[in-house]
Amino acid sequence: MKAVAYQQSLRIDQPEALLDVELDAPEPSDNDLLVKVSAVAVNPVDTKVRQRAAPEQGYKVLGWDAVGEIIDMGKNVTGFQPGDRIWYAGDVTRPGCNAQQHVVDYRIAAHAPTSLDDSQAAAMPLTSITAFELLFDRLQLDQHSNERTLLIIGAAGGVGSVMVQLAKQLTSARVIATASRPESKQWVTALGADLVIDHSAPLAAQLSEEDTVTDVALLTHSDQYFDDVIELIQPQGRIGIIDDPASPLDITRLKQKSLSLHWEFMFTRAMFETHDIKAQGRLLSQISALVDNGQLRSSLGKNMGELNAENLIKAHAEVESGKTIGKIALTVPQ
Repeated sequence: MKAVAYQQSLRIDQPEALLDVELDAPEPSDNDLLVKVSAVAVNPVDTKVRQRAAPEQGYKVLGWDAVGEIIDMGKNVTGFQPGDRIWYAGDVTRPGCNAQQHVVDYRIAAHAPTSLDDSQAAAMPLTSITAFELLFDRLQLDQHSNERTLLIIGAAGGVGSVMVQLAKQLTSARVIATASRPESKQWVTALGADLVIDHSAPLAAQLSEEDTVTDVALLTHSDQYFDDVIELIQPQGRIGIIDDPASPLDITRLKQKSLSLHWEFMFTRAMFETHDIKAQGRLLSQISALVDNGQLRSSLGKNMGELNAENLIKAHAEVESGKTIGKIALTVPQ
């Protein structure tokens, strides 16, 4: 099968940072679905793995966002059949989906929404899982959160684009989103944010006395905004982060306000095969229903054409720039 992979951890401006390769097609294990991949999306985790984890030998395939058709299944699989169109993010400890065929544990996959095309669907699984788990498992927001105000820092990216919508659709919290460029401010406003402020300026000064922030989703540069967040958040508030801070966070600063810090990593369930691993499949089914009911829109920002090394290099470069709005997807030729 055709795939895009890498052999060395190189800067993305190097011509061999990603390569077009031919690999053997994978075979499904007992819990796996074998998928003919139709489209994939690119996430920051792809660029981080490429930069930090060179394969010991051979090629490493990246990619943890896919939509495709089931062509074979393991003996333990239930709830699916060959021909089903599914979507999933996968497991970062296994080969990625930047290939014509891919295997994924059926417990972390779901039927894809019928109202989205392949690129629109591929843009959503990883960021939807991250946003959902951070909102409801970590920050513990719910439909009765009318006295809570959620601040989403970095709301125009992939996770933020879904989180704004989920928070507005599934909770009663007030949603304040940050964005710095005119086009990104317009994007998050269209997604439903109640207020948009600029994260390139001091945050607290842009909030009124009525904007009593109780929960913060710190989606980017957590070390840069950590002090500002501690200043503006209400006592006994919750802070959720998803990135890798460039410098250590001083958690002793949380004590005076009795703040709690929560890390969200959507691969945890798959990596450790947690007792509730099936929750991820159920979560994606719920997201699929919300999309088909018109309650969520795809976070696709752009389609960069067919999956090949040249186009994927461009996609990685754009993700690394930190200026993407929504998600980048590519279609997979068969």
